[in-house]
Amino acid sequence: MKSRKKKKHARRRKPIVVRLSDKERSELRRLLSHGDGFARTFKKARVLLLMDEGLSAPSAASAAGVDESTARRVAMRYNADGVEHAIHDKPRPGGERLLDDREEAAIVAMVCSKAPDGFARWSISLIAKEAVKRKIVLEVSESTIGRLLKRHDLKPWREKNVVRRRD
Repeated sequence: MKSRKKKKHARRRKPIVVRLSDKERSELRRLLSHGDGFARTFKKARVLLLMDEGLSAPSAASAAGVDESTARRVAMRYNADGVEHAIHDKPRPGGERLLDDREEAAIVAMVCSKAPDGFARWSISLIAKEAVKRKIVLEVSESTIGRLLKRHDLKPWREKNVVRRRD
């Protein structure tokens, strides 16, 4: 009995055609020339422009530095819902807040005061330990403290940036 080997045929995908209006084309070019925003938004805009010039999804993907599936998805989203939907991601939910407003305010106030005895300045690890010791929070990580300080533009390890009460 002879065994037959099945030949694998590459599945040909139907080409996706992108036709941008002059207004959309100029908006995408302006977006690419400004240089502020997310890299993935730029790449998606570049894919749309390349496909509008007649490149196939694999060619546009290669030129824009994205995967072929990304290029195809961007083109399909454009054809279904337009430019905005094609190049921008949906909002992401993010995680729950780890500190409430009262806890944040208490930690900021603590950081703006004098460092504990034996310490010249506040450090992130010292802030985390003191917040637990003073029962502001049950537990807190150093990365949470770092994000809190960054959000409030505080650098307590730099003497000049700490607000102190005059005695």
